[in-house]
Amino acid sequence: MKIKSILLSFFILTCIVSCGQKQNSTSKENDKNYKYDSYNGLVMAGYQGWFNAPDDGANRGWYHYKGRKGFCPGSSSVDYWPDVSEYEKTYKTEFVFPDGSPAYTFSSYDESTVDTHFRWMKEYGLDGVFMQRFVNEIKNPSGKNHFNKVLTSAMKAAQKYQRAICVMYDLSGMRSGDEKVLLDDFDELVKAYDIKDQKKNPSYLHHNGKPLVVIWGVGFNDNRAYGLSDIEIMVDKLKESGFSIMLGVPTYWRTLTSDTMEDPKLHELIRKSDIIMPWFVGRYNEASYSPFAKLISEDIAWCKENKVDYVPLAFPGFSWKNLKGDNTSQIPRNRGSFLWKQMNESIKAGAKSLYIAMFDEIDEGTAIFKCATQVPVGISGSTFVPIEEGLQSDHYLWLVGEAGKMLRKERDLTTSLPQRK
Repeated sequence: MKIKSILLSFFILTCIVSCGQKQNSTSKENDKNYKYDSYNGLVMAGYQGWFNAPDDGANRGWYHYKGRKGFCPGSSSVDYWPDVSEYEKTYKTEFVFPDGSPAYTFSSYDESTVDTHFRWMKEYGLDGVFMQRFVNEIKNPSGKNHFNKVLTSAMKAAQKYQRAICVMYDLSGMRSGDEKVLLDDFDELVKAYDIKDQKKNPSYLHHNGKPLVVIWGVGFNDNRAYGLSDIEIMVDKLKESGFSIMLGVPTYWRTLTSDTMEDPKLHELIRKSDIIMPWFVGRYNEASYSPFAKLISEDIAWCKENKVDYVPLAFPGFSWKNLKGDNTSQIPRNRGSFLWKQMNESIKAGAKSLYIAMFDEIDEGTAIFKCATQVPVGISGSTFVPIEEGLQSDHYLWLVGEAGKMLRKERDLTTSLPQRK
């Protein structure tokens, strides 16, 4: 009897262990089964990824940090200073804090930097990012090497933290004829990152049953060296190759006025696309926002009628004093009430998704990632903007996460700025 009892106990223990292992295996398998089939229901941000430091291995110096005289007191192109307390690698600058201690910053070229950023996205509920890829940059070996490295790091981190990721081509600086550069480049990316294979790359964003690619800079009337015919070549080719298309268009795309080319061909291109995202950065402040809430409602109505999805943009504020000089536009953040107002009104108007400009853009002061509450000592020509007194460095990441809950109806739609517990 004693032997039978021992054998029975051993059998029960084996079943328990086996069952536990099976449950753990199933749980891990379920984790691998995530995928992003639609932009609807997501809050995504733009990711510049273009910051370099002299010793990061990219040989680009203080890229997107330096002003006319380099990156030193009196010369800078960034207005916000990153909170680097959680970065694995940082780089010493010539700037100092009020107590005399040296100020450090990050490089996008470091894989550990990108990993940290995607970890924050998961922790705060940002669904993912559009990886900016500048056509003017990828035409030269240095630029292409940099953005390939950043994208590789991002693809890896997106899967690690189960965040959505999508390639966005910024046409700024492109010339007519460069459409082949974009098409060839994207063909390389599709193969390198298995963009069409959701089993191998479940993080890559799909929409309307196809992997999504974004072309930003379509229809602006600021004398660009390319036209709508060049855009059409890219759109047609990408659609033929099995991709859905999102177009980044001007604010007044629907009326073909103000910042938009007065050409009805733009509407033809929009109808060929799957999603459009109008550019709003710098167009209004909190006090002047109301007419734009109405504009968004009318935009959404037009898009519904024309069977195109619409993604409104929201930004936290704007500042590029160091980049452009003292007499330039400054749009205050107002402790987050400006950003919250845009996100709330967009959802109220019927938006199914949101685009936040930007995740890491400290050049123009639109960054929502962790920025410093205490900044290096201000010197004429390089005075930095701290996160507002009494707020934490992660305040804007947290607000965006709360907006995601509001979009998905996990919290009530409210005009009041939420308070942290």
